[in-house]
Amino acid sequence: MSDTPSFTRLTDLAARDVGGAVVWANDEFFGEKEALIRPELPTFSPHTFGHKGQVVDGWETRRRRPGGPGVQGTEHDSAIIRLGIPGVVRGVTVDTAFFIGNYPPHARVEAASVPGFPTPADLLAAEWTEIVPVSPLSGDCEHHFAVEAAGGAERRFTHVRLAMIPDGGIARFRVYGEPVPDPRFLAGVPVDLAALTNGAQIVAASNMFFSAPENLIKPGESRVMGEGWETARRRDGVGDWIEVRLAAQGVPAVIEIDTANYKGNAPDHIVLLGADRPGEPAGSDWFEVIGQSSMLPDYRHRFRLDDARPVTHLRLEVRPDGGVARLRVLGTLTDSGLAAVQARWQDNA
Repeated sequence: MSDTPSFTRLTDLAARDVGGAVVWANDEFFGEKEALIRPELPTFSPHTFGHKGQVVDGWETRRRRPGGPGVQGTEHDSAIIRLGIPGVVRGVTVDTAFFIGNYPPHARVEAASVPGFPTPADLLAAEWTEIVPVSPLSGDCEHHFAVEAAGGAERRFTHVRLAMIPDGGIARFRVYGEPVPDPRFLAGVPVDLAALTNGAQIVAASNMFFSAPENLIKPGESRVMGEGWETARRRDGVGDWIEVRLAAQGVPAVIEIDTANYKGNAPDHIVLLGADRPGEPAGSDWFEVIGQSSMLPDYRHRFRLDDARPVTHLRLEVRPDGGVARLRVLGTLTDSGLAAVQARWQDNA
């Protein structure tokens, strides 16, 4: 488990900062269930005690005892997570960081697709599919488990259930995969073509020294400097760049480039390029969408596009370097773009 698998470079569909939520757990006596999906790394402060014992940064249940409170009728502890972005799950990470004498010896992961607005009772009664069988865990360690196609076919899931067997503590739980948006909410209305929640993805970036490129297209506002995309300082004068594959082919109408919280490290200027590659074979077919434009620190820059061409990809060039909090691309899907979204939805239903 020393090598980090490639699926960890995909989107964490369960993370709190993309809308994930831990909606149920049968026990959380020592550590709250919500800690599982915090985007930041777990921490530990020894000899820090509350009224229930050592304060932990993770989900930790009480020691199971026959007839004990909160455990009747169960053989293990479990929690249900609503994915912030429903999609195809490619792998999961179960992190027992700082849990050494109190980690669970085994874990299992199941997934379900439940439409609408299910309550915890609805989810407990749902049909669940095992995506990670009962597997051994070690203390203070990241455990990566690849997920095979359920029943030989890819499926779009909305919820996952993590079981620790029989009890103990888990610091973080990551659910890596590919978003599959519901086409009903993209058809015939303006949408953010670059939104992670709509199926857009970062495909390449020149530099990711200070923060992850994916931050650029996450939902919500960037609250602090670390929640955007920021590159190292360049000394060659070339400039940094990031490429986004949009949700599908669309026509942009308004572009927002937000440098929120970047005050002494915003780019001096930017250029935005586009490409129309429905099949994604070409790589040098860029055309100008926004010409060279100066950037202000800590400012939301809005650009209105007239007579824009259809695009499937955008390349934001920041010169010479710096940080950008968010990129928003407000526009509409083309007929072929919507057809592609509908086909992906049907293939993974």
